[in-house]
Amino acid sequence: MHSEMSPWANNHAVDIDRTFADFGIEPIGPVAERLPEIPPFISRKIVVGHRDYGLIADAIRNRTRFHVLTGFMPSGLPHLGHLMVMKEVVWHVEQGGCGYVAVADREAHAVRGISWEKCREYGKQYLQCLYALGFSGKTYFQSRNERVKDLAFESSIKVNFSDLQAIYGFGQDTSLGHAMSVITQVADILFPQLDAGPAPTIVPVGLDQDPHLRLTRDVAYKFRMFTVEDRGSHISARSKNAPEEALAAVHRAFPGSKKYEGHVDIPGAEYDRVQEVVRAIEIGHGGFGFFPPSSTYHIFMPGLQGGKMSSSIPESLFGFYEPDAAVKKKIMAALTGGRMTLDEQRRLGGEPDRCPVFLLNLFHMATDDAELAEIRRRCVQGELTCGQCKKETLERVRTFLREFREKMDEAEHLVEE
Repeated sequence: MHSEMSPWANNHAVDIDRTFADFGIEPIGPVAERLPEIPPFISRKIVVGHRDYGLIADAIRNRTRFHVLTGFMPSGLPHLGHLMVMKEVVWHVEQGGCGYVAVADREAHAVRGISWEKCREYGKQYLQCLYALGFSGKTYFQSRNERVKDLAFESSIKVNFSDLQAIYGFGQDTSLGHAMSVITQVADILFPQLDAGPAPTIVPVGLDQDPHLRLTRDVAYKFRMFTVEDRGSHISARSKNAPEEALAAVHRAFPGSKKYEGHVDIPGAEYDRVQEVVRAIEIGHGGFGFFPPSSTYHIFMPGLQGGKMSSSIPESLFGFYEPDAAVKKKIMAALTGGRMTLDEQRRLGGEPDRCPVFLLNLFHMATDDAELAEIRRRCVQGELTCGQCKKETLERVRTFLREFREKMDEAEHLVEE
């Protein structure tokens, strides 16, 4: 059965509950409680699911090392729909993560046919937005990162066509370039651990990108020389494809351990300590010692007309440098969660959760939770008409754009560096 979720589809109406159940994604609520502070993108239910986020929550709380990586496909200019992931990355860097951002120009070129010239131009704008939001860390273009290309080649040895068929629905007519762009993304996700050493890595994405995460977790597992299992009475380090001398090194590292054909049993040791030592031995014997990447999943911000926010639908969004008159026109023409008539609106109240204008405030424009709650209350109780709400939202958008453009202009030199 191949997944019904595709990273390249234009339809992002995903049934969240079903997707979670089908692919083993967990709701973020319970694990977020382990964080020292809950960020707005979680408290506002924009980020809704995760894989293995506990590793990251613990690293943040205990101030231990972790990485954060995401990538952007430069197939058009950046817009509000991309800012959420950028904010997530910046927040994780502020919490102590090593930041990495890939510009997926190989993917844009292979899958969307975007010229290298355009990839570079769009990519620089993505990076400008990112720096404007306060990002610090490493950024790179896939096509220019030789170590990513080498890691992609190593990763490709661990993946066969039936994997790609099962995960992405690839068929006889899928180009090799498309397959190569997928394996490059696997390398992107693993690159922070190659560059700065193995550590838990968080990859914030939309639900449609989950296939890349499933594939990468599988590849990270296949790269490991050992699996470490807690057997109750002892910890067992079992060889998958470890050289004999690596097995001997594990045995030597733990006095009192017993070495067998293909595994070492270690009584009286802590699981985490064994993991750490085994990982170091793997790296010493030419392995990578990768942690499987963790991920968070956010819902998509709808376009101003409802449906998807996409550069290919100009009225669904506004650009960061769009003239004020155009921005005003789009917001005043936006779809709302209002009723058919003003009378009904006052009697029944609006439906903010179905309203692109309210969601624009929820995602980006109303930064204060109390202000957002008040907008919702006035809407639900019929006090706020859609016209009035749009006017108030337009003012917030104008302020946001003015400030964001200034920051983008200030960040331009960082992209050139």
